[in-house]
This record gives sequence, structure tokens and C-alpha cells, in this order.
Amino acid sequence: MSTTQSERLRGLLEPLVAARDLDLEEIEVTPAGKRRVLRIVVDADDGVSLDACAELSRAASEKLDESDAMGGNPYVLEVTSPGADRPLTELRHYRRATGRLIKAGLADGGELVARITAVDDEGLDLEVPGVKGRKPTARRLAFDDIAKARVEIEFNRKAAGKSAGAADDESQEEA
Repeated sequence: MSTTQSERLRGLLEPLVAARDLDLEEIEVTPAGKRRVLRIVVDADDGVSLDACAELSRAASEKLDESDAMGGNPYVLEVTSPGADRPLTELRHYRRATGRLIKAGLADGGELVARITAVDDEGLDLEVPGVKGRKPTARRLAFDDIAKARVEIEFNRKAAGKSAGAADDESQEEA
């Protein structure tokens, strides 16, 4: 029974990741000159701290040194969290993006930009922003209707639970 390097690495590293209450999102081995780069991407509901990445990196390095999963060739180990532009592909990704603005490519070829308000096993409840002063509208989107989706980066996003007036009041109090 033959297994791929990726499967061997996943079997070796997944217990280390799970022991730290993290999700193993991706394992990638890419050539980089005479070396290879082993990139381990992990995530958690509350995000991943730099300290958690460093701790996992040390534990993974020890485990990899004890095994032959990377063979005899030199490699560079990177432990990271997913970037903001990571595709949303799993139910947990959508749950973690609740409250965020997403851009979804639809199975019928259309495209939708909306904020996730709730997630369940079948799909998403969304708030579609109003255009030209119109009020936002609610929409239900089944996972089967989504071809691909990503979180949209918002540079001027209001803090959750604050209205524009409340934010203005706070800034005036600080002045």
C-alpha cells in the first residue's frame, strides 16, 4: 500500500496540530533551488497567534527530524496561518467569516458581494448591501449555489455592534 508524501506528512503532523486546538488547513511542499519548502497552514476559530505558530514549528521540526517523511534532502519549514485572501471551502471557514463581507462566484455564473449574517449546514444567510441609498436586503444562499468564495478586505469596516453615530460620539469624547 503506497502513500504519497503529503499523506505521510498529514498523518505525522495532524496530531501535533490537533493537540494545540488548531485545524490543519494545508500542507505544501515546493522546490526552492537545492532545498524544498514545507509550508504548514493552520487556523483556529479565534485565529492563530505568532506564539502558536512558533510552538508548532518547534514540535513539527522535532517530529520531522525523527522521521524520514521529508527524505534526506534539506528543507525549510514554514508554519503559518491562512492569508486573508484564502478561499472559503469548508463549513468552518464560513462560520469563522460570519460578520465579514464576502465575494462569491455563483454556480450559475453570477457574482455576489454580501455580508455573512449566519451559517448552517445547508448554506448562508447574507445581507446584500443596498445600492445608491437603498437599504440592505436579506438573502439565503445554499452551498451548492457557490462555485467559489473569498473574504473581501475592508479597510474602513465599522466595529461590530457599533453604529456610525456611536463611533462618532466616542471619537468626540477623546478629543
